[in-house]
Amino acid sequence: MSKSTEKAVFGLSGAGLGLDELIRHGARQVIQQAIEAELAELMERFANVKTLHGQRAVVRNGYLPEREVLTAAGPVPVKVPKVRDRSGSGVKFNSAIVPPYVRKSPRVSAALPWLYLKRPARRRP
Repeated sequence: MSKSTEKAVFGLSGAGLGLDELIRHGARQVIQQAIEAELAELMERFANVKTLHGQRAVVRNGYLPEREVLTAAGPVPVKVPKVRDRSGSGVKFNSAIVPPYVRKSPRVSAALPWLYLKRPARRRP
């Protein structure tokens, strides 16, 4: 019998995650935590608002469909929570980090015009 001299590979490369994928995964977690903190602040602000039956008027109501936001780290999938207002006063949750309909971070949007510039035409001698 021959013994194998290969060492087991541990860490991220063993799990199939490269550096870029790890950065996008970390960015997704940080964005989700920030959005959840925004939502917690909104829910705390309306915690004392009740319906006629004594229930909370502003409650969580699932998530919007997941969408990808193009960041400097690449496309990052984001899930934004929804809020339901039972009192009818029109309370709505819009994240300041990922506003509705945004698909690109402002930094990426500012850099895009440079990508579309054409090379100057060469002059013929």
